[in-house]
Amino acid sequence: MGRRQLWRKVNFIPPITYFKPAGIPMAILNEVKLLVEEAEAVRLKDLEGLEQEECAQKMNISRTTFSRILDSARQKIADALLNGKAIRIEGGNFEMAVRRFRCISGHEWEVPFETMISAPPDLCPKCDTPSIMPLLPPGMGWGRGGWRKRHRRGRGW
Repeated sequence: MGRRQLWRKVNFIPPITYFKPAGIPMAILNEVKLLVEEAEAVRLKDLEGLEQEECAQKMNISRTTFSRILDSARQKIADALLNGKAIRIEGGNFEMAVRRFRCISGHEWEVPFETMISAPPDLCPKCDTPSIMPLLPPGMGWGRGGWRKRHRRGRGW
């Protein structure tokens, strides 16, 4: 039995999560699924220009794991570009770097990633009500194709 996977810390969810080659009808289009953490790896390394060690620290993973995620992302992007496939960004094993919550009374607060993975909140810090819910970042939630973030096993929302 291998060790459990660490949550990958993601700071950015792209507002556009589907890219399609022009001139190819959707009915005959193949697509490549790029995981959210793969998109984050490409953003950090190729767009931000950070070193792999720094990227890995930002995502809360080892450098070798970061390298595997980046290689997978680049392979999928190359496949889509060179073989005329669509790219859908969704799913994966990630948690937002900062999660915002709201209680039934309307209080809102943020919980950092490190706290979320060890002890998610059970009560509102202002009124102690247990009726709390996470606020999803823009672009997350229900849409075409269903839920766009991997459901977390063993933890309630």
